[in-house]
Amino acid sequence: MDNVQRLLRAYEQGERNFSGINLQGADLSGETLIAVDLRHANLIGANLNRTFLTKANLSGATLNWADLSHAKLNDGKLADTDLTKANLCGTFMVNAKLPRARLCGANLNHANLRSANLWGANLCGASLAGINLRQSNLSGSNLSWTNCQNARLSHAELYGASLQQANFCGAFLRDINFEGMDLEGINFAGAKLYSANLCRANLRHCSFRGANLKLARLEEADLSFADLIEAKLDQSRLEGAILKQANFTQLPTHQSQTLREYAYGEHGSVNGWQGSEWAVG
Repeated sequence: MDNVQRLLRAYEQGERNFSGINLQGADLSGETLIAVDLRHANLIGANLNRTFLTKANLSGATLNWADLSHAKLNDGKLADTDLTKANLCGTFMVNAKLPRARLCGANLNHANLRSANLWGANLCGASLAGINLRQSNLSGSNLSWTNCQNARLSHAELYGASLQQANFCGAFLRDINFEGMDLEGINFAGAKLYSANLCRANLRHCSFRGANLKLARLEEADLSFADLIEAKLDQSRLEGAILKQANFTQLPTHQSQTLREYAYGEHGSVNGWQGSEWAVG
């Protein structure tokens, strides 16, 4: 009898503690393993497709290259879990706890991690297209080189997160606090940044083409060389913003006029504007 059969038989008999078990390459697809203790288990390359793992404890487990697509891990505990290169496409992880988890290169497309705790997690190079991270805690996480296209992060916490070269094209970023963060070169094209806080952020070379920045706070932000073509800036605040060679052509007349006013220093905010340095449309 292999470890898979032993685990399933023991589970049927009421056993829940399987910490440290070796399930490398095991096929547990579609099984029901609610509230099991798999701390420090070896699940490298395991097939957990559509497995029910609600409230399971996988803290410290190794799940490199494991297939967790469409699995149910709501309220799961995955602190310090290694999910490098794992397939989490469409996985349900609402309210899951993943502090310091390693998710480098993982596929989290269309996964649901609403209200999850990803404090200090490493998601470098992960694919997060269409993911639901609303109200999640990503403080101190590494999101560098992630694909967050069309991701939903409204009301998420990103304090101290690293976002180098992340792609937020079309992402939902309402009410996100980016204050003072280094966001240089990030693609926010078509993103929904309604009421976002970008005060004092480094937004040099960012693309906001077609983005919704209504009611966004951009005071003292550095928007040098940024692409603001067709961006929506209604009621956004730009006091003290640096707009050197920012491109805001094709804006509605009233928005273009607002930016011209800042560019010409009517709010005392542009630190010695020189006409040749500004693209004012």
